[in-house]
Amino acid sequence: MFNTIDQYLEALKNEMQGSDSALLSDALADAREHLSIALAVVREKNADVNEADALKTIIEEYGTPEETASAYQEVERRTSPSLKQTAKPQSWFVRFFGVYADARAWGALLYMLIAFVTGVFYFTWAVTGLSLSISFAIFIFGLPFSLLFLLSVRGLALLEGRLVEALLGVRMPRRPLFSHQGMKWFDRLKALLTDKATWLMLVYMFFQFVLGTVYFVLLVTVLSFLLSLIVVPFLQGFLHEPLVNLNGARYFIPAWSYPLFVLGGFLLWTIFMNTARGVGQLHGRFAKWMLVSE
Repeated sequence: MFNTIDQYLEALKNEMQGSDSALLSDALADAREHLSIALAVVREKNADVNEADALKTIIEEYGTPEETASAYQEVERRTSPSLKQTAKPQSWFVRFFGVYADARAWGALLYMLIAFVTGVFYFTWAVTGLSLSISFAIFIFGLPFSLLFLLSVRGLALLEGRLVEALLGVRMPRRPLFSHQGMKWFDRLKALLTDKATWLMLVYMFFQFVLGTVYFVLLVTVLSFLLSLIVVPFLQGFLHEPLVNLNGARYFIPAWSYPLFVLGGFLLWTIFMNTARGVGQLHGRFAKWMLVSE
């Protein structure tokens, strides 16, 4: 028997101990939304109804915490992230050169490129939103503006989570946190301001700007260098352009070293792809730690 929705959610959390934190977040968000909306409908029909009695009927239709936890865990087994690592242990040689067949490595490279764009956007959005929210606080429309801004932060966090799961293979929440649609706008603003998840999301947006810039610079630098290693032999061999042209002095590399330059570029790119795969895994863990809230 549950007297409040929070008691049901606490029981559901206990039943899902050991489950992925993102899965738990989805389950709690769905349960809170369903129970809150169903309870509001019952109260519209009968304002004097006891919450515990109403919840008893609602839970009979929705399912007990045990049934709900079992259902979510079963669905999760069938819908794990497509890039999640399932490969068996391999030798270091196979892991090193097999990176070209690893979708996680290519996903990490794409994420490192996208992170620069999203990082700039997140940083601009966060700085602008915070500045305007503080500036507008003295006006009547200041509080509603702050509410919309904080809700947009929640939405961007959900979008970022979808990118992380799709490209890095780390399970992230697929449901937005329930925002209590029946609450007054001032109460919703207060709930957002006192929720640590809101501030963690804002901090992540600033971190993403720094990390995205580092990822982009690293990617461009490595690509430029390895392409120069691969292209120089072709430029010298077919266009007769020297490796170095300094104050009229022209320095050519010997023809026998052409394969070494191409091999060096290939090895550098292979090393970078392995590095990118590791960076992607670390960033995925960081994003989960910052953006996943129960």
